[in-house]
Amino acid sequence: MADFIKVGKVGDIPQSGKKLIEVDDRLVVLLSAGGAIYCLDDVCTHDGGTLGEGCLEGETIACPRHGAKFDIRTGQAVSMPATEATVVHEVKLQGDDVYVKINDP
Repeated sequence: MADFIKVGKVGDIPQSGKKLIEVDDRLVVLLSAGGAIYCLDDVCTHDGGTLGEGCLEGETIACPRHGAKFDIRTGQAVSMPATEATVVHEVKLQGDDVYVKINDP
């Protein structure tokens, strides 16, 4: 997929919070942190758990199953048991609208 898709409004995502959405049959999580919005696959690379149910702390999100943490800016795993990054998707804001460009792994 090469195009940005409108996925909502900035106000749809709680400040310092997250929102799970589906974009073309792919579950992703939108995250608001430090005044920016990020988008990750809703998948912990350790065991496939959902990151959207995890705890967002600053610029990391923890998988609720085993506690693996990921940097929401880069998708990189920053704590065990995950060792592989999750996929990050591009986010573009136009006014109050949020657009996401899905990146293939």
